[in-house]
Amino acid sequence: MSGINVHSYIVTDDSLLDGEPVIRGTKTPVRAIVELWRLGMPPEEIPTHLPHLTLAQVFAALSYYAEHQSEINHYIEINRVPEHLIHPLVRQEKAAA
Repeated sequence: MSGINVHSYIVTDDSLLDGEPVIRGTKTPVRAIVELWRLGMPPEEIPTHLPHLTLAQVFAALSYYAEHQSEINHYIEINRVPEHLIHPLVRQEKAAA
């Protein structure tokens, strides 16, 4: 399914990230926005860190997540960096937080 609109600004395209939901016109996966939000970043700040996105696109991604949590959580899990590949200093910072 190439270029399928699945939710306002969200599309799937088999040629991008093997069909993972992304923001239309970008290669930014929904999971990237969700992960920032789950780390405590307010939606209004996300475009500051991802300036190619609009606030409307961020809210669309979060709306998509609300309706497809298991799908996006699956993408988050399969893209997680294995603990043994994380530099020890980064692991220490993560543990201290």
